[in-house]
Amino acid sequence: METADLTPLESRIRYAFQRGEPVDVRPEHPSPGATSGADRSGDAPGPSVRAAALRSLLLSSPVEGGEIPALRLSGVTVAGRLDLAYAEIPYQVELRNCDFDMPVELSAARLRQLDLRGSRLPSLTATGLRIEGDLLLADCRVSGPVQLAYARVEGNISAARLWAESEVHLEAVQVSCALDLEDARLHNPGGHALNAASINVGTVLNAGGLDAEGKVRLTGARVGGWISFIEARLRNPGGVALGLSSCEARQLTLRDAVPIEGDVRLHYSTFKAIEADPAVWPSSVRLDGLVYESLSPRLPAARRLPLLERDPDGFVPHSYDQLAHSYRGAGEDGEARTVLLAAQRRHRRTMAWPTRMWGHVQDVTVGYGFRPARAVTWLLALMLVGSLAYGLHEPQRAEAGKGPDFNALVYAADLLLPVVDFGQEKAFTPTGVHQWLAYLLIAAGWVFATTAAAGVTRSLKRQ
Repeated sequence: METADLTPLESRIRYAFQRGEPVDVRPEHPSPGATSGADRSGDAPGPSVRAAALRSLLLSSPVEGGEIPALRLSGVTVAGRLDLAYAEIPYQVELRNCDFDMPVELSAARLRQLDLRGSRLPSLTATGLRIEGDLLLADCRVSGPVQLAYARVEGNISAARLWAESEVHLEAVQVSCALDLEDARLHNPGGHALNAASINVGTVLNAGGLDAEGKVRLTGARVGGWISFIEARLRNPGGVALGLSSCEARQLTLRDAVPIEGDVRLHYSTFKAIEADPAVWPSSVRLDGLVYESLSPRLPAARRLPLLERDPDGFVPHSYDQLAHSYRGAGEDGEARTVLLAAQRRHRRTMAWPTRMWGHVQDVTVGYGFRPARAVTWLLALMLVGSLAYGLHEPQRAEAGKGPDFNALVYAADLLLPVVDFGQEKAFTPTGVHQWLAYLLIAAGWVFATTAAAGVTRSLKRQ
């Protein structure tokens, strides 16, 4: 575009560009709250600059010797479609607090840095974009989709307080430093509010305070530090609100988040730590294959176990083993045993009725081996009953004049303990109801012996 074809404002921008100087055409005293695209709904549009003039400037403007060019423009209305697809622009591009009347096209473009903070756009298409520095989208308002799939940003992506009314697509994006979505508002009911599947973030994915209506998808994400949904509000009733399957990060935090509306997918993900109050989780959470080392806040197992009941896959043994492992790693062996006992009870509900009955016996008697003190209690109680019964009604001798003197306590113990022989059981023969009591004690002894052995064996295998 020839210099003679430029408007006075475009000529000013051209002159400033060659020297890297800013051009700010906003009023000297902007109205309160007029610094962000999300809050500028009452602002009058700024003076118009043709998209074609900006494109020509960035692609063909001569550079004066000794100067470092940069496009640093604030407060204008960009008229027409700004199409920089496949362009290689070795300059800083700053279009802050601008209004775009047509979509911005940056697919496969290469830039030093792109700053669109506070601007309003119909849509942004930047699939395959490459940026050597930062991509700054904070305070932007985008009425259509934001397409950044397969982009590569060597610095940070800052989208704090971004307001998007369609899908924000960040699939397979590579960010060397951080992705900041703090206090962003993403609105796409029934669709993807944020699609960041297979994203790779070097340090932190910060979505603290995120307000998302629609699915937030981070399937296959790799984050070097932590993923934060502190104080976030996620809702997608009738669908998946938060998809975090097959993710890897050091920490996942949902501290002080609003209870999630919609399903959650955490299966086959790996975190060093997870921070979330049980109240934040919805009625459907997939957990199979989820691996973690610690949970916070620190809570008893009884507060954590209901979440494992919400898995739509039904009984998932791994989920119970993993929870028990985290308690054991924290030195809380009692809580770990509580979890493993709950797993046996849950598994029992999936069995045929004869097996369920046998499970009930193991549960009541020794708690599947995780409550060994119960066996001692039962044995002592039955031994007391036997001692009292046979102490009041001494059985007759099997052979007169032979055998040891009768001892009611030892006799009851001889009946109850199947692998111990004190000589009392063979020397005396009860009759009537006391004979039936002897049969009961013998049977109870065998039940306790087999259930205790099975339960202890199971407990040792799990540990």
